Amino acid sequence: MAGWEEVFYGLVKAVELIFSGDPDVVQITILSLRVSGLATLMGGALGIPLGALVALRTFRGKTLVVSVINTLMGLPPVLVGLVYYILLSSTGPLGFLRLLYTPEAMILAQLTMVLPIAAGVTISSVSTIDPKLREVAVSLGANPLQETAILLWEARVGLLTALVVGFGAAISEVGAIMIVGGNLLGYTRALTTAIVLLTNQGEFVEAIALGIILLTLAFLVNAILTLLQMRSRSSLFAQIYTREPRLKW
Repeated sequence: MAGWEEVFYGLVKAVELIFSGDPDVVQITILSLRVSGLATLMGGALGIPLGALVALRTFRGKTLVVSVINTLMGLPPVLVGLVYYILLSSTGPLGFLRLLYTPEAMILAQLTMVLPIAAGVTISSVSTIDPKLREVAVSLGANPLQETAILLWEARVGLLTALVVGFGAAISEVGAIMIVGGNLLGYTRALTTAIVLLTNQGEFVEAIALGIILLTLAFLVNAILTLLQMRSRSSLFAQIYTREPRLKW
């Protein structure tokens, strides 16, 4: 069977699986969305404040911290999985938690990869804000918390980018969740790990079908976040446009 024929039959199979409501595919899809969605939300909740703190504060070693965060943005998933496997195995220091081969372990592994991405993109976004805005906020009596909130609101397009990039990295990741999740059918099997298993078994059509479903999910989630980005950008431009007459006046 030629490669393009496999892609074609995979597309047909993907449509069949989507509309058939296959319980295994539904369970795998829901698990993938749950694990990657929670990892992205938790990574954003931790990474965005961390990135804002690093970007807005001046301290010794800031360049080193930024370099470390940028380096961690490219963490090898297999290395993350290996570290968590050692930590969570029965003989490891966190073995008493009994999290190995559970969805929670998969979330932890993906969270570890999403967090530096969210922090790094936030640092980049907040650093590009006009310093005059911060000076104006301080001159109007904003306390540090209000000042940070104002700057984060101005950088909201970049913060949404952090979530988009983080979710993309999480939903497409396979090495870490394969190691700590174990790819157990009905419990820890996600779309990416199922694709690896089917490919190893020579079931290329089914693997391509799941790949198309994965790509469709990633597209839909990213389309929603991109739409929010565009609306935020339009709102930002509208604010700038309405500010101009006041500045001239």
